[in-house]
Amino acid sequence: MTDSPTDRELEALKVLWSRGEATVRDVCDALNAAGADLAYTTVLSLLQVMEQKALVTHRRDGKAYVYAPAIERDRTFRDLAGGFLDRVFDGAVSDYLVHALESRKMSADELDELEAMIAAAKQRASKPAPGPRRRSKRSD
Repeated sequence: MTDSPTDRELEALKVLWSRGEATVRDVCDALNAAGADLAYTTVLSLLQVMEQKALVTHRRDGKAYVYAPAIERDRTFRDLAGGFLDRVFDGAVSDYLVHALESRKMSADELDELEAMIAAAKQRASKPAPGPRRRSKRSD
């Protein structure tokens, strides 16, 4: 299992997820365009640590190192969200949602999307869990 990414590592992963792979220079430029003020060597060190944590992999392309994500975006977001929910709200989804909804104004489309997700979750919760398959008895 990999370590959870730090905030800065998550920003670098977002660059890699959006591009598929990128050089150190590409990641550095993207992070700086988003408001960071990082030197190339800082981003190189960041990516090297991320590789030690099994968050990214790299290959050589001439003199450049090209990095790619080693973890899946959706799985990472699920793990981070679950950890946050457990750490901050002791797993209470309703408490989290109340605070999330009060913290910012949501559009009607966002609220419709949230309602659809809740309806889908209700449907999944009402389905019985699959049990072990029974073998039918054959009579000869």
